[in-house]
Amino acid sequence: MKRLLSAAAALALLSSAAVAQTTVTTTSTVGDTVEIAPEQRTVIKKYVTEQQAKPVRLKERVTVGSTVPADVDFQPLPSTIVADNPRLKGYSYFSSDGGTYIVDPGSRRVITTID
Repeated sequence: MKRLLSAAAALALLSSAAVAQTTVTTTSTVGDTVEIAPEQRTVIKKYVTEQQAKPVRLKERVTVGSTVPADVDFQPLPSTIVADNPRLKGYSYFSSDGGTYIVDPGSRRVITTID
């Protein structure tokens, strides 16, 4: 049953990505969906670049849904970004050589990548 639900969710995400490419919808846990428009992704990327935070070096590959190791420090998303997308309230970010990641700091799960 769990496999069937996972397969259905993956199929739904793939088909919706092909239809509407102006907004990226990311699901981190059941019922937890965050939509980030391309313009918002650009604003987040610009903000992260301006902060000049040193990228974290990770041994493992980071993917949406994966859990980030406990030794990785997160930075809060600024209020200006959260004001544009209130669904991002409470989320944080970090950067690595592989890109910038939005995470749920409570569960340490990656909800989306920005790049």
